[in-house]
Amino acid sequence: MKIRKLISIISILFVFGQMAAFAEENTVDFSNAQVSIKYYNRTVYYPGTADEAPVLVHVTIKNNGPETLRFKLADDRSFSMDFNAYTVKNARLEQTENIIEKRTTNQTVYFREIALEQGEEYSFVENVKNFLKIEDPSVYYLELFFYPELYKSKYLTLKSNRLTLEVRPSPSAASSNFVAVKSETVELLKPQDISPDKVVEQTIIARQKSLWDQYFLYMDIESLIQRNPSLKKKYITVSAEERTRMIQSFKGDLMQSRIENDIVAVPESFQIEKTTYSPTEGSVTVIEWFKYPNFSEKKRYTYKVWQREGIWKIYDYTVVNLGTE
Repeated sequence: MKIRKLISIISILFVFGQMAAFAEENTVDFSNAQVSIKYYNRTVYYPGTADEAPVLVHVTIKNNGPETLRFKLADDRSFSMDFNAYTVKNARLEQTENIIEKRTTNQTVYFREIALEQGEEYSFVENVKNFLKIEDPSVYYLELFFYPELYKSKYLTLKSNRLTLEVRPSPSAASSNFVAVKSETVELLKPQDISPDKVVEQTIIARQKSLWDQYFLYMDIESLIQRNPSLKKKYITVSAEERTRMIQSFKGDLMQSRIENDIVAVPESFQIEKTTYSPTEGSVTVIEWFKYPNFSEKKRYTYKVWQREGIWKIYDYTVVNLGTE
């Protein structure tokens, strides 16, 4: 009987000892620690792998309190933090398989302890795509959860500010040097030596069918960019690499109907009215009808074209409203 009592007392003391240790661990005060994120060398973001299309974020941990702030930081950041991203409908992006595999595999986690005095901060850069699958163009809301006692102690979490992450359509669908392919075959698309009216006709039909590769085939995007005075001023002064990025961004904006709404508008029907051209320049006038729930709108488009290396391309346009029907 005495032995049973002794065992019970030991068990109780053991439980209280465990609870005391847990309570002591929980008394670590991180209320004066601040975690913030911002984009590192912000650029245009696309879907793709972490290496091909990274989303780099600058992470900062700051001590806003009078006491020394100590926290652990794993050499492998996946054991120190999580990125979360949500769509406008509050759907959460999935974690990468690599992150899941690391956290479900028994392994030694190497870390160092960082000590920050009042007002001091510690920063590093991390690639969001090492943590999250970003496979679709959309607008996401991005935030970070930092674990000062590592991932195993997730009950201690520091939450960052929130960033808006805009992911545009992949450059493979919108860049100036992509290889276009016909949707119904594996035949590579190449611009053909066709007349200006055929160029405009094929471009409009491609837009009606949302075939963006064919739509851009006869478009002089550089000239369309320079229709905008502010974009032109920037375009003619930046490097060739930056110009390529501007072209990709411009195409992505066209595909999302963020700019140049008239040229990407989808007509229900159209009729080529007039075509005039010299050996190097010309114009094609087209009547286009746009159907809405209660009415149809009629517009006259004049597409300006010029010939470059034997190929006619659209470099400018004007639109005149002809009323409703």
